[in-house]
Amino acid sequence: QVRLVESGGGLVRAGGSLRLSCTISGRSADNFGVGWFRQAPGKEREFVAGINWNGANTKVADSVKGRLTISRDDAKNAVYVGMTRLKPEDAAVYYCAARSAPFRTQIFTESTSYNYWGQGTQITVSS
Repeated sequence: QVRLVESGGGLVRAGGSLRLSCTISGRSADNFGVGWFRQAPGKEREFVAGINWNGANTKVADSVKGRLTISRDDAKNAVYVGMTRLKPEDAAVYYCAARSAPFRTQIFTESTSYNYWGQGTQITVSS
């Protein structure tokens, strides 16, 4: 059974940085394309960043472009998101999601494209 667990969220001051981790278990991580989404209270879940199965292709949403990097370490079965210059509007629950997509370059930006989801990790940004 595939399981995703996010970690690394917390309280940070505006302008600060965080690194989120998504650990995949149950199958080798290099089978999966992985996306990160976030959902703030009262808002729809939105795509933040994605990475394809081997890390050769990534995509970052315009709202975080220049402030977010996504990477993966398949030896650790993990995908990471590094965020800098955090803003109050970045506060949300951040979810990682995975879909089986080996050998594909495509980045999936729709939440319905993903089969597996973590439980989320909260980022709170104080101003």
